[in-house]
Amino acid sequence: MQPYALSAAEAAAAIRDRQLSAEELVRSCLSRIAARDGQVKAWLFLDPEMAIRKAREADKKQAAGAPLGPLHGLPFGVKDVIDTADMPTTQNSPIYPTTQVGRDAACVGIVRHSGALIMGKTDTVEFASGGRKALTTNPFNPKHTPGGSSSGSGAAVGDFQVPLAFGTQTGGSHIRPASFNNMYGLKPTWSLASREGLRMSSITLDTVGWYGRSVADLVLVAEAFRIPGLAQRGTASVKGLKVGLCRSPVWDRIEPGGVAALEAAGKRLETAGAIVEPLELPPAFNGLAAARDLIGAHEGSAAFLPEYLSSYGILADDIRKRVELRESYDSAGLLAAYALADSCRPVFDALFGPKLDVVLTPASPGEAPEGLHTTGDAIFNGIWTLLHVPCVGIPCVRGPKGLPVGIQLVGPRLSDAKLLAIAEACAPVIDAEPDWARKTLLG
Repeated sequence: MQPYALSAAEAAAAIRDRQLSAEELVRSCLSRIAARDGQVKAWLFLDPEMAIRKAREADKKQAAGAPLGPLHGLPFGVKDVIDTADMPTTQNSPIYPTTQVGRDAACVGIVRHSGALIMGKTDTVEFASGGRKALTTNPFNPKHTPGGSSSGSGAAVGDFQVPLAFGTQTGGSHIRPASFNNMYGLKPTWSLASREGLRMSSITLDTVGWYGRSVADLVLVAEAFRIPGLAQRGTASVKGLKVGLCRSPVWDRIEPGGVAALEAAGKRLETAGAIVEPLELPPAFNGLAAARDLIGAHEGSAAFLPEYLSSYGILADDIRKRVELRESYDSAGLLAAYALADSCRPVFDALFGPKLDVVLTPASPGEAPEGLHTTGDAIFNGIWTLLHVPCVGIPCVRGPKGLPVGIQLVGPRLSDAKLLAIAEACAPVIDAEPDWARKTLLG
């Protein structure tokens, strides 16, 4: 097996055992990128020579016996709305084609100082919000979207070009690409990962997350972020696990692939001994999808006012219109949307306890849609984003067109460590073909 095909956890173990060097891993990833990125187009910035220099420095550090961080020697992709000290942050916008901030975003600093090697910047929907789409294609079929707005990060990890990458989520921009690209993804509890240095469009919604190819990969990064309770999370068991199968209030938007994934995941867990029962959210939750859309649009009208004033002529039309709608928002309606979210969060948290351990729910309507004019529908993600709860995306089935479809596990706020433990137990059951992507993409 080529080093680029290793998961982050596998690669980390091999590096620590001196069976693999950081330089060998980086060179292998670069070879995969060179072979595939002409089609996948995951990267907006990549400096191979700089990546190799960083890898050699990492190997020298290990050779000298210096303490190693949990991510030592692991290549890491960064969505290009997140600042990096030594690389441009273009936000896929003609307004900022060469902008280099000169310092790392908090999340980048955390993984860099934990040993990760920042490989490059991945393509994104403009501002992770609207305007231009990424040029990135789905690794499993280039005619289909990889999802968005974390398009490049999702495709880069899904295509074995890099083992780890950052994404962000305002609606469904992180978990949906995980589903479309056959990956694992963690969207942590809102605000648990600092957003300093991230270009935000919604202070209420924007969340930094990360991708890997196993739950163990997600845990490695969570260790770097010092997620509370991680060291004490213990292990979970599928047998007796109380799972709420939640179709959610937007079930009318589901597609055949999404139905198949949710039903398959539920049946597999039940067969393995879990107690799977339908979970219907309280009636008030029916308004959360519309509330998320209203809050996101309103906060976006403030976030993009600077570009509206400075670069009106080249600002994307849909973003420009968002700013221009600022005067039209009804104060009572906005306050009601915020109040609904505030009231539903503790209600959702309180569902967990003696009768419920975890929620199982769709990660996307179905397979990745055809065409790069779309990134898919975030309808099955937005509710959870607004609730500020942690979500773990797990691969599950192939849809009618043979493309991957995942599911997500959801827990109450600040239960990230416990949710990861549950995901570790459930993933081998839900992801019934863990080597499918390797066989499909690598032969």
